[in-house]
Amino acid sequence: MTALVAILLAPFAVLTLFFLIEVLAGLPRLRPAHSNAVDASAVIVVPAHDEAEVVGETLCLLKASLGRGMSLLVVADNCTDSTAEVARELGVDVVERTDAERRGKGFALAFAADHLRSDPPDIFAVMDADCAIDRPSLRALVEGAHASGGPVQAVNLLRPDRDAPPLVQLSNFAFVLKNLVRQRGLQRLAGRVHLTGTGMAMPFRLFHISGSTRSSIVEDLALGLDLADAGHPPKLIGNAFVWSGSASEQGTLVQRRRWEGGFLATALRQGPKEAWHGLARGKPRAVLAGLDLMVPPLALFAVLNVAALLVAAALVLASGAAWWPVIAQFVLLALALVAVLVAWAREGRDFISLGVLARLPLYVLWKVPMYLGLARRGTPKEWLRTGR
Repeated sequence: MTALVAILLAPFAVLTLFFLIEVLAGLPRLRPAHSNAVDASAVIVVPAHDEAEVVGETLCLLKASLGRGMSLLVVADNCTDSTAEVARELGVDVVERTDAERRGKGFALAFAADHLRSDPPDIFAVMDADCAIDRPSLRALVEGAHASGGPVQAVNLLRPDRDAPPLVQLSNFAFVLKNLVRQRGLQRLAGRVHLTGTGMAMPFRLFHISGSTRSSIVEDLALGLDLADAGHPPKLIGNAFVWSGSASEQGTLVQRRRWEGGFLATALRQGPKEAWHGLARGKPRAVLAGLDLMVPPLALFAVLNVAALLVAAALVLASGAAWWPVIAQFVLLALALVAVLVAWAREGRDFISLGVLARLPLYVLWKVPMYLGLARRGTPKEWLRTGR
């Protein structure tokens, strides 16, 4: 029975240990990329679905941040509002797309790429319609893509809002952990990161590598995985930051349901395959990238770990088996929690107070109905605009 308990907990132990190592590896900040003036053209594509309320402010900030050789292109995708008109009034190039059958950001980006094909830029960059990036960050992003000849990703975060509801603050900190700390750790461990959909750039010729991107609800993650498989692993530009505003509590739940549902579907399909191929080919970095994919979102990871521990403890009590597998996993979980607290102390203080962070169990409970809904109904299939 001891062997059965150990086998039950082994997958959780491996993923918890990897999570611990990845967070610790991501605590030191990356050395800023050396800035070199480049003579490269870049188009910043802004896919927008009914974003008339916010796209004007985004475009004004982007126009002020453009460097030499940079331009903007808005894709008004299946819009029923004045998104296109707002962009045109600001002097920004706009293409409109209407296709009720093929909806989603991936299709919008592919439409933009097809539009640019006759006169392609050197660099194809993407910014969401509700995001902000400053001039140094945009320059670092474009220079990074041009210098590396591959895809690059800025640090994608939600703006700190200490007056937001506690559950929104916890979600904002989860973004810090995932998109800053763990991305840095993944960069050091696996030599690559995930694309997060906004604040990403690549040579134009690379965008068409991905065939699955257009139909994926997490087109950014799918594109990054396809590029890595093709020998172009995305890199993190640690001194480039792109910011989005916090959503309402309900909007946050909608946003997380869309992204986490798509992430889980992709991770379950790609993570084990990536790790297995890495083992078969003797590529440890590919194994580590696969393990990163298999780590569930923080709240779900906590729920699954606790459930596994309770089942294992019940088996030990019922059979008289040895306690060491349960104790070992409990220690790993405790160390992982300490690593999260250290990450908060280093990077998360502006996003959430220690008192609110202590409500992490409530955040986990808040998301349990979402995961049950995903299990019943599956991943959302459409481009869901986040409520604000």
